Amino acid sequence: MKLLRRIAAVMVAFLLMVSLTACGKSSSQARLVHPHTLTVGVEGTYAPYAYRKNGKLTGFEIEVSRQLAKQMGYKVKFVPTKWDSLIAGLGSKKFDVVLDNIAETPARKKAYAFSKPYAYAKDALIMRKDNNFIHNMKDIKGQRIAAGTGSVNADNVKKWHGHVVSMSDFSAAVSLVRQKRVAALLDANAAYLYYQRQNPSADLKSVVVPSNQVPTQKIGVLMNKHNPGLQKQVNQALTHLRKNGTLKRLSMKYFNGDITKP
Repeated sequence: MKLLRRIAAVMVAFLLMVSLTACGKSSSQARLVHPHTLTVGVEGTYAPYAYRKNGKLTGFEIEVSRQLAKQMGYKVKFVPTKWDSLIAGLGSKKFDVVLDNIAETPARKKAYAFSKPYAYAKDALIMRKDNNFIHNMKDIKGQRIAAGTGSVNADNVKKWHGHVVSMSDFSAAVSLVRQKRVAALLDANAAYLYYQRQNPSADLKSVVVPSNQVPTQKIGVLMNKHNPGLQKQVNQALTHLRKNGTLKRLSMKYFNGDITKP
């Protein structure tokens, strides 16, 4: 009888150990939409982060995604999606990750997981050169200010009592500025510098917003919260790409400056 009890106890302990081991492996493995493929949600209209050149996707975040997948041992698949549907698409498991200059915020961190930052965004107020009344965020009170739909920039316009004109496309927002339909656009200064290089005749200027008015934003890979294995793999890959200089090299290529440091 004692022998049977001992055998039963050993079997229970063995089954428990196997169960815990399986759980450990499951939590450390990345769950992907498509096997052996990192499916990436991008907008594809926001140069130089992600945009189309001769019909093909290119840009800083496109190349970061390719290098990320390569480092993780996966193929990469891009799913171009409108900005206001990107986060929802992640929630419905349309893709594994989103790379679209998405800033880390407390509200987003409650619902989703972020990687370590791969870039940092400093905001600027982009306006016509003949605009002499906007010098910082205090001056946008009561003014029509363009900002990305559902973005942190839109939240900051509201915080400083401006009237948000929601836009899903950077070029369209700049057009509103040039047509005097909005007083300014609040967006990443790096995006403006790239636009100005591509459109040297544009009669625009930018005023970088002081960090005590709008803090520098951490930009990370957005993922579903209950996929710790994927988050771990992404963070390990980003650490490697930062150490070997890949992130800085890509930043210099597209921005002529290092946006990978705060």
